[in-house]
Amino acid sequence: MRSILSGTRYPETLFTSVITRCRADRDLNGMRAAILKACLVRADRKFDRKESVPVSLDVHEPNPGYRLGRLFAVLERIQREALDSVNASIRDRFYGAASATPGTVFPILLRTTGHHLAKLRKSDKARLAGWFEKEIGAIMDGLGTSLPRNLSVGDQGRFAIGYYHQRYGRRTDAPPEVAGILNTETTADAED
Repeated sequence: MRSILSGTRYPETLFTSVITRCRADRDLNGMRAAILKACLVRADRKFDRKESVPVSLDVHEPNPGYRLGRLFAVLERIQREALDSVNASIRDRFYGAASATPGTVFPILLRTTGHHLAKLRKSDKARLAGWFEKEIGAIMDGLGTSLPRNLSVGDQGRFAIGYYHQRYGRRTDAPPEVAGILNTETTADAED
């Protein structure tokens, strides 16, 4: 409350507690994303930096944490489209490790995603597989030649925000048949 009234930074413990909860129960909802964004924005304001966290999905955001969060959401979506129902999604199994040590986890996830994309290509969702491949390529282009070994706590927050934006953002840049699938199921996911 003191931070709100005085306009100072939010406590670092608030930020780390939300990240810890996201990693522990793998539930990143709008409230948690908003708290993380508020903490990052306040910290940037204190140092007179321009707001470094986008309001909604920003495909041009260069921050590696944000991009990796977006990539994780895309990989999760590919798994969901290819396998329909699974006992444990990649979010259930890898969210914590992917947000902290992406250099270790993402090569495994990308290898597995190749199998999921092959399954999509063999089904009636071949155009969706092509769109997902382009999306992965666009996100990876902004990451450079290698994935970061670790993400700082601030970048872990940006990872969560990127994941949230990619997962729940409405896509207008996709072809109509792909956008229909992405936006319909995204709305249903947000209501859960």
